Amino acid sequence: MRELILNEEIYTRVIGELVPQARRFLWIVTADIKDLHVPRGKRAVPFLQVLAELVEEGVAVRLIHAKEPGPRFRADFDRYPVLVESDLFERVLCPRVHTKAVIADGKKAFVGSPNLTGAGMGAKHRDKRNFEAGFLTDEREDLEKLVGWVDELFLGEFCGKCRLRDKCPDPLDGE
Repeated sequence: MRELILNEEIYTRVIGELVPQARRFLWIVTADIKDLHVPRGKRAVPFLQVLAELVEEGVAVRLIHAKEPGPRFRADFDRYPVLVESDLFERVLCPRVHTKAVIADGKKAFVGSPNLTGAGMGAKHRDKRNFEAGFLTDEREDLEKLVGWVDELFLGEFCGKCRLRDKCPDPLDGE
């Protein structure tokens, strides 16, 4: 299956369905990250709460992003100590990341244009959200290539030859 999804459908299919399906691992790659919220009953909770709950259930979560998030995200982050204390949550920065992808268990993935923000993922009001597009896939060939590439990125395989290394806050290769 390889399916094009657009605009607010991204929110429903990726944030509402794909993310909660993760049982072993969830990898998220995004250039920008903000304080995205998700509905819970009659109110909304920070997406970070969803990630914290996954970690508490034993799901390994990797979050790779290009720049430091804003103060509202950082304040929300501090409310979920499991994201700091657990070895199952890893967050790294790479200023060259412009990819937007969500991978659940290596079995299904979304790759598209939206950053991990409310406007990007389709959570904002229809007259405020971005116009976004992406593909959901469970194609084995797509997943193997994407999972391998994201893993190499996370492990710092591209750091050695990076011409932006001097601007990197914390090179992923640890050198």
